Amino acid sequence: MGAYIIRRLLLIIPTLFGIMVINFTLTQFVPGGPIEQILANLEGEGNVFETIAGGGSETLDNTTDTEYEYAGARGLPPEFIAELEKQFGFDKPPLERFLNMMWNYMRFDFGESYFRSIGVLDLVWEKLPVSITLGLWSTVIAYIVSIPLGIRKAVRDGSSFDTWTSAIIIVAYAIPGFLFAILLLVLLAGGSYWQIFPLRGLTSDNWSELSLLGKIGDYFWHITLPVLASTISAFATLTLLTKNSFLDEIKKQYVITARAKGLSERRVLYGHVFRNAMLIVISGFPSLFIGVFFGGSLIIETIFSLDGLGRLGFEAAVARDYPVIFGTLFFFGLVGLLIGILSDLMYVFVDPRIDFEVRET
Repeated sequence: MGAYIIRRLLLIIPTLFGIMVINFTLTQFVPGGPIEQILANLEGEGNVFETIAGGGSETLDNTTDTEYEYAGARGLPPEFIAELEKQFGFDKPPLERFLNMMWNYMRFDFGESYFRSIGVLDLVWEKLPVSITLGLWSTVIAYIVSIPLGIRKAVRDGSSFDTWTSAIIIVAYAIPGFLFAILLLVLLAGGSYWQIFPLRGLTSDNWSELSLLGKIGDYFWHITLPVLASTISAFATLTLLTKNSFLDEIKKQYVITARAKGLSERRVLYGHVFRNAMLIVISGFPSLFIGVFFGGSLIIETIFSLDGLGRLGFEAAVARDYPVIFGTLFFFGLVGLLIGILSDLMYVFVDPRIDFEVRET
């Protein structure tokens, strides 16, 4: 097992390097870099993309001469553009910038945001609690609901209960998370019907003045709708996964043998089937958490005005804040790859009979 973990850890290096190379290369062809954003703001245009869409001689590429032409059209001196390029590091060739960036990232030096005057890691830690809240609670609730429901559907496979619950699950899976979030706002957050839950934010304005129990209640009051919106797709997937896993195990010979020995159905189900059937479900907890954590955070955080990593990434992409974009990409790419190794270790933890070192010839 130790050799397997070492191999997986070593594979992280080329995988992460490839991710960074592809994304860094793509940004070289995307118009509207940070310098262009600053120039647009200085000229009072507010958004560089409007200028780029206008076409003509003001359209930019990555060359310094074109940037000078762009600056001249705006009436800004070339010396000012050159100073901006030096400040942001764009006076160096792309390859040199990439190698310097990767060297800093290997030492976990992610630099500072171009436009916020704060370190990238400090910015991530500031936004992290909101996204962790969504990801963790959504995953926990999905497991609490989906596992008992999936087991019951497997035991009563083909019954009316299995049929109508499957219909509900399929409908839930088909509903996009953002659409369900908007529906919750309209119904329960004062949109058109009931004002039961708050419209935005993670805490109330007077949160610091509340008692301990009041703070806990206020926190759950605010997080209810965002968690429900981000849980719906994970809930459907996990329920069907649990059901199918139990059905596969119930049909195996050891279950028939256990029943032939006179064991009760409950003893057979939870004493023998449960451990084997839950292998794939439990071991998938880390990957499911990361999926909820990254997949739905942007839209959910935007709809419910939550200041988390999803909004941070979106705002950084719009503003072309490259340190935030590449720093978070590197950090969470590394986390995702480590989570993959953790998922494999969860398999071994749940079922020690699994050995990743065994290779069939």
